Amino acid sequence: MATETGKRAGVIGLGAMGFGMASSLVRAGFEVSGFDPSPAAQDRAHEAGIAPLATPEDVVAAAEVIVLSLPTAAHVEGVISAARDAGLLGADTAAKVIIDTSTSEAEVSRKLSAALAEEGHGFLDAPVSGGPAGAAAGQLSVMLGGDEKWVTAAMPALEAMAAKILHVGPSGAGNVAKLVNNMLVASHMVTTLEALRLAEASGVGAEDALRVINSATGRSAISEIHYPNWVLPRSFDSGFSTGLMRKDVRLARELAQSVGCAMPVADLVADLWAEETSGLKDADDFMHMGDPTVDRLSQKEDK
Repeated sequence: MATETGKRAGVIGLGAMGFGMASSLVRAGFEVSGFDPSPAAQDRAHEAGIAPLATPEDVVAAAEVIVLSLPTAAHVEGVISAARDAGLLGADTAAKVIIDTSTSEAEVSRKLSAALAEEGHGFLDAPVSGGPAGAAAGQLSVMLGGDEKWVTAAMPALEAMAAKILHVGPSGAGNVAKLVNNMLVASHMVTTLEALRLAEASGVGAEDALRVINSATGRSAISEIHYPNWVLPRSFDSGFSTGLMRKDVRLARELAQSVGCAMPVADLVADLWAEETSGLKDADDFMHMGDPTVDRLSQKEDK
């Protein structure tokens, strides 16, 4: 099928987020290919009109815009390295732009961006917020770092996947903004849990306390969205794991150390989120941290 320039997209990583973004690209008229190591994910992609390919390199070869939805910066580096070794991102190949939606590391993004720019290709750090539901609906928020030239080139794909696109600054800026955001989310979960436990211990139910909080200055996305949708109904299925939250808090603290920024609250929050303190496994949905029926905050003092 012939497509207009810029309309061939690829998605590497077809989990809950990647599949949703790929599906949004299909709806927007892109010809979409994809790769995931899971055969089940590949089959689901095929059923959704996404062409499953055998390797990440095949996706890079087929697409003009490549979206990465991968667990860590090391995975991102591995994909880019393999594509470069295969001659797919050289100076003699047509320009491609890579949109890395992973919550990654600013220094890694800067390094990859500089290396690819020398060969005439673009790399944007573009971590997202909105979860699997936002990805599936094309309603994500994207925090962009990178050169304006490549932001413009990637904009049609970004607009297909996101409702809010915030170009924060040069390469790495998107990663920094996302880590700062997720550090706050981890902190808000702990402080909201603490507030609700105090309310309940003092005779005011969690739902009533939240009605007040969400009408006053103590509100946050955690109190307004997460608690009503996933904590109080006890579904605990937001689609974001405790392990990923721990990773993001760790990366935020490492970033703080690298720039000499004291983070005493983040340090405490990291201790509270640790498995030995919270009792949560990495695979548990991070909504479990907010369960007001479980006292996860006093266990640290009991040690």
